[in-house]
Amino acid sequence: MSQKTKQHPFVRLLSYARHHRKRVIFASIFSILNKIVDLAPPALIGVAVDIVVEQQNSLLARLGVPDVFTQLLVLGVITLIIWILESLFDYLNRLIWRGLAQTIEHELRISTYAHVQSLDLSYFEDQSTGSLMSIINDDVNQLERFLDIGANSLLQVATTVIVISAAFFMLAPSVAWMALMPVPVIIYGSMWFQKQIGPRYRAVREQVSILNSQLSNNLSGITTIKSFTAEDHEVERIRSESHAYEHYNRRAIVLSAAFTPIIRMAIVAGFLAILIFGGNLVLQGGLAVAAYSTMVFMTQRLLWPLTTLGETFDLYQRAMASTARIMDLLDVETELFDGDVVLPTAEVKGEVVFDDVYFEYKNGAKVIKGLNFTIGAGDTAAIVGSTGAGKSTIIKLILRLYEVTKGAILLDGHDLRDLKMKDLRDAIGLVSQDVFLFHGTVRENIAYGTFEASDEAIIAAAKVAEAHEFIIGLPQGYDTIVGERGQKLSGGQRQRISIARAILKDPPVLVLDEATSSVDNETEAAIQRSLERIIVGRTTIVIAHRLSTIRHADVIFVVENGRIIERGRHEDLLTMNGLYAALWRVQTGETIHALQVRE
Repeated sequence: MSQKTKQHPFVRLLSYARHHRKRVIFASIFSILNKIVDLAPPALIGVAVDIVVEQQNSLLARLGVPDVFTQLLVLGVITLIIWILESLFDYLNRLIWRGLAQTIEHELRISTYAHVQSLDLSYFEDQSTGSLMSIINDDVNQLERFLDIGANSLLQVATTVIVISAAFFMLAPSVAWMALMPVPVIIYGSMWFQKQIGPRYRAVREQVSILNSQLSNNLSGITTIKSFTAEDHEVERIRSESHAYEHYNRRAIVLSAAFTPIIRMAIVAGFLAILIFGGNLVLQGGLAVAAYSTMVFMTQRLLWPLTTLGETFDLYQRAMASTARIMDLLDVETELFDGDVVLPTAEVKGEVVFDDVYFEYKNGAKVIKGLNFTIGAGDTAAIVGSTGAGKSTIIKLILRLYEVTKGAILLDGHDLRDLKMKDLRDAIGLVSQDVFLFHGTVRENIAYGTFEASDEAIIAAAKVAEAHEFIIGLPQGYDTIVGERGQKLSGGQRQRISIARAILKDPPVLVLDEATSSVDNETEAAIQRSLERIIVGRTTIVIAHRLSTIRHADVIFVVENGRIIERGRHEDLLTMNGLYAALWRVQTGETIHALQVRE
């Protein structure tokens, strides 16, 4: 366990906010000043009583203001100034604290999201989208609420205790301790409360994560839910998770709601002590009436704000539960480290070499077992095989989405582990079978990754991908919103936009993972004609189930159980009469002999 993870979440939060030290200091100063002037009115009441009772012998008279009416006017001016200052300091502390809360919330959310993006692909395979969303959004918001309200509240309570305690011991040390007697009880009770409620709020945050995950999963799969008429089933699943969330929240509420009434009983003890024993001291002549009036009002001002500790600690514990989850996420380390070698895209020739490559997942499943092959710069290579043979894993290894377990993959003689990851991925254009389009326009989706592309370049790429005709037929053409994950488009349309995106990127290495799997035969033929033009001069790696699409490849690798069992050109593989030939017969229904005669 690292030193960071041993630290309390609050300590780590402070260290994270250290570059906002000046703003924290100013916000704290204004909070303290606001509370000091806020405590002045009870003292002013005492001065008013002193003026009315003592008149020419009052405090202000001894300070050089003998006339009673003038004393009241002076007191009025002082009161006005104090109220103006209180309003000013209240405005300033709220402005800075809330601005600071928003800034830290923004920075922490961006930092957390950036960190999540840097994590290995294997991490996301074990995590749900809803859980990550809960941390990046809900937990960061929870932290913002504490910074917005709780920090200021804690400072003002502390200022209240210090200022009023000092005033009491100056006015009447013999009874001051009675007013302060409940304070240790309240502080101890608050600490006990904090310890007890912390685990309950952590359980609440975890259940929020589970609920968000289920909701996210259901909304993503709404088509499947409807097609299987499983709406009632899913409502019950959400009801169950929501009920669990309600249960965990109720456990926390039962404890947090009891705090204020219990603390209130401790407060009344201190108030009664000052009321009775302070009043008796006045009757005995040991305490002035004005001082007694001030102490009665001050006792309430001292003790009553302590009831807000319950709400403040409530916010604090919620925030710490969220902070712990945020920091746990930030502590997740990537296993893929960036290399030092810079390889500009313009200098990439595109030779890809697999040198005795092995790969296995964390669960021990061995997927790639000793691959050795070379794809020459500018060549077109196809990878075929049955489902689960390891074809897609090979593509992920080339993109360095996973790290090889053993061996090395080379690009132009450079081990992928030595290259800057951005340079590597900039050099590769991927058209995946599982096309992902972002919620936005067709234009934005084609230009994704090539964000500064001109409209002319975007349209040219769409034409090459056989997408232009259907795009201009959409309601707003290239400005048509495609919907989340491109749900407003057909599978073939999404596929062609994905191809256009890769074409616009103009990479030296092009990877086509079942790039024409979602289009009809006519469109596939058109795309194949386009691809024949764009693959010229660039290394192209094709994964295909339709063998007709790769029959003209320079080399075809037949993969089975993580190994290459056959390799060669289309005609050579048919002659071998092995797995490739068998797959070809299944897809065409023709005999090898008949095919050879025809060719």
